Amino acid sequence: MVNSLLPLDNFYVINKTILDDQDRLTLTLLYQPIIGSIAVSLYLTLWSFLDKNKVSSTINTHNDLIVSMQLKLEDIKEAKDKLEAIGLIKTYLKKGEVNNYVYELYGPLSAFEFINNPILNTALYNNINKKEYKRIIESFTLPKIDLKDYKNISCNFKDVFSFVSTDKIETKNIKKVNHLDLSFEPTINFNELLSLIPEEMLNVRSISKNDKELIYQLSFIYNLGNDEMSEIIKNSIVDRKIDMEVLKQNCRSFYKFEHKGKIPKIVFQDDVSSFKEINTRKDKLINQFETTNPYEFLALKQDSKPTIKDMEIIEYLMIEQKLKPGVINVLIDYVLKINNNKLVRNFIEQIAVQWKRSKIETVSDAMEFALKEYDQKNNKKVKVVKKEKIPDWFNQEAKEELLSDEELRQFESELGR
Repeated sequence: MVNSLLPLDNFYVINKTILDDQDRLTLTLLYQPIIGSIAVSLYLTLWSFLDKNKVSSTINTHNDLIVSMQLKLEDIKEAKDKLEAIGLIKTYLKKGEVNNYVYELYGPLSAFEFINNPILNTALYNNINKKEYKRIIESFTLPKIDLKDYKNISCNFKDVFSFVSTDKIETKNIKKVNHLDLSFEPTINFNELLSLIPEEMLNVRSISKNDKELIYQLSFIYNLGNDEMSEIIKNSIVDRKIDMEVLKQNCRSFYKFEHKGKIPKIVFQDDVSSFKEINTRKDKLINQFETTNPYEFLALKQDSKPTIKDMEIIEYLMIEQKLKPGVINVLIDYVLKINNNKLVRNFIEQIAVQWKRSKIETVSDAMEFALKEYDQKNNKKVKVVKKEKIPDWFNQEAKEELLSDEELRQFESELGR
């Protein structure tokens, strides 16, 4: 559910768990590589708003968070989304003239629970290097002590205590550690999945609730459907039971085979485009448009800092027309090509309004639209660019990981040819 936070919106923090210093260590070592330092800082800041009994907070405004964390509200909103997604907070909203939010804090998983959760463990492994992952795991590993020559002489409860009659004891609403389960959309239908496995091969009653949850998680991580997962399960059955360790290994092997040895990497949704494969020269050009802010892009194009008037144009495109930075870069590049390297505001405004009305949302769309417009204005046959028929210059392979500045300028000349 999307809601726009405002600085004057109120919020109230409720503690649904028991938090201690061990939780700080878990947040820093295990959660932070996945959700980032800002999200962890927001969690700890909300924690600090709790009263002395660490049960609830007074009413605060989001401006208090802005001042306390020295961050923009959009950064706090993004951090909040990450905390919700990973199961550390739950958010409630009551709308009014001033919106009121309730943030429920839930405890981080223990190191054992975290590392044995395939989704979180996969995310951690892929966001740090192998050496760091090994160091973190070792920091939570118990030392091995050989007790074979020792005898357990510990007392049991009955040896020390006995019961006497007493009044009934009330135990309602006592604080305890609470965790939130990860919420995700399953990629399989469990009943349909089981129907694909012969009864003589698998004893369905042997599947526990935890086994079922693990199957859902593995399907989600490796993006497996009913057919694929049923075949993997068949190869993981021992004595009519699913060997969960074998299942995890088989899922990983299947994914690596299908993806040329790669394993899945879990990233924040807004960062997905940063991890797509960059193979063709078109991909490289799109990547540079998408990953360069308009100020830097314009500075690169003219080998000097943009003027105040240039900045006003960029601000207009971003704030007034709400065009994405990558689309703005294509527009700037296009205008410079067709207007003798001059940025004229009135001319740019006309094109920006046209692109906005045409719902140009991506760099790819902007490039194709610019090419069509250029051809039309030069009385050429309009080129309809189809997915399966892309201009030759889009498919030329490049050896370098990214284009050099000189190569970018040469390549862009083809965009406005």
